[in-house]
Amino acid sequence: MSAMTHNHSFYQARLEFVHDILTEKFDLAVCIRRNWLWKSTDEACEKNARVDPVAYDHECPFKYNNFVYYVSLPSPLIKDNFTCQSQTSCVAIPSGCSELILRLANPDAEGLQQASNRIENEVAIMTLAARALDPSFNPHVVPRIYGWRGSMSKEGKRQQGWILQEYMPGTPLDENLDNMSLKGKRNILGQIAKLLKGLQDFALPDSITDFGGLTFDNEGDLISAPMTNCNIGPWPTYEASFKAQLEHALKKSDENPYIQGWRPNGVRARLEAFIEREVSTAFEQLEARDQKVITHADFSKYMASLVSKSRKHTYTLFLTAPSNLLFDASSGRITALIDYELSCITHPSYEFFRSFDGFGGRIRGCSVIEGRKEMSLDEAMLHGFPDPLPDCKDGDEFEEWELAKAWEDELERTGCKRPIMMPGIDKVANVYALLRSILPWRVTNADIVARQSDEVIRECQSENEVVVIQILEHSGF
Repeated sequence: MSAMTHNHSFYQARLEFVHDILTEKFDLAVCIRRNWLWKSTDEACEKNARVDPVAYDHECPFKYNNFVYYVSLPSPLIKDNFTCQSQTSCVAIPSGCSELILRLANPDAEGLQQASNRIENEVAIMTLAARALDPSFNPHVVPRIYGWRGSMSKEGKRQQGWILQEYMPGTPLDENLDNMSLKGKRNILGQIAKLLKGLQDFALPDSITDFGGLTFDNEGDLISAPMTNCNIGPWPTYEASFKAQLEHALKKSDENPYIQGWRPNGVRARLEAFIEREVSTAFEQLEARDQKVITHADFSKYMASLVSKSRKHTYTLFLTAPSNLLFDASSGRITALIDYELSCITHPSYEFFRSFDGFGGRIRGCSVIEGRKEMSLDEAMLHGFPDPLPDCKDGDEFEEWELAKAWEDELERTGCKRPIMMPGIDKVANVYALLRSILPWRVTNADIVARQSDEVIRECQSENEVVVIQILEHSGF
């Protein structure tokens, strides 16, 4: 029998916590699982709300960022539940509601352990996103918030953070996109472009002065705060945000026994020179570099098969598709944009470094480390698509080109700020490519490191060192 995973170790305790929130905070009678399975004959459960985990695999070896629960009420509410309406950014649970979503932040989530404002940031961004998108989308696509608690108490002590929010209809878009015709995909891409346009065009409150994350002040106003994926910031400029994150990544690399701060082979000195000289040069070339917009930063997750050069070791990360978008197949409509935990306030270019991978819209940077297809797609997004599109012998590759071109067309039609309209984005993309290479996932993620032999980890580190050196050489360092 395999050992219990970190995620499952506290499974029952989390359910008890969910029970307490719903009963004590919202006065909802709740039936929870016992010993993992429901008892279908339990009459009490038929009269009370049921709680089920969402997208939960008890054998998953990697720590979840959040534990998400679907709450099904036995019957729709007959009147509004005003319990947390007075709380910042909250609305009453409306009469007629019979489904809810409760998210518990995992305090041990990789890379998010120290982000004390992770709940506040998510609530704040959702609040802004709702204001930005509600005028253009009916029904609305941003979940309403019914209650929340931060991961840090007013006394500065750690506590379990949570958000109770609206249940949004639909299924993950990744379950539908691949099977659509190009016309159907264009319809979806047009809606995604409309979402992006709404976020880009929204006028931020004057109280948000910097680049980074968000939180609330004592009066409940939105203010700038650390960025949740690194727990540093905020910063007065886009350039400062990258420089600080690079320095932070280098500092963390000092703690890794395999990377050793990139000091072996003289790489550290070259990295420090890059940070000192190249970052400023790169950002000087970016037009409108002081512009700040709502950035979801996670429209899509991606699959990467991490294969060592010996081809002996493969690790699958994520599914390639826009899985934070929900979709209704009967209407062909996107019904929700969800999961704002990594969202931030930053330059419009950043969304293209982080999102849109599922349809060829992510700028990777530093083309010397990518395959020929990725290089060409990057060039097309930066400088214009060829007409006609490349005559690819591989039918799947041609479909990728068609999809990427369709995405570009929809961005243009909708009037979105897109890479070709951002002179200098290629240089900034190279900086981002280096940033994501300083702390390679296979060598720094505690969960994957624990599942690899020392030999494999060192091999992964050697491969990544080659990548880092290629990026440095590409930039003249």
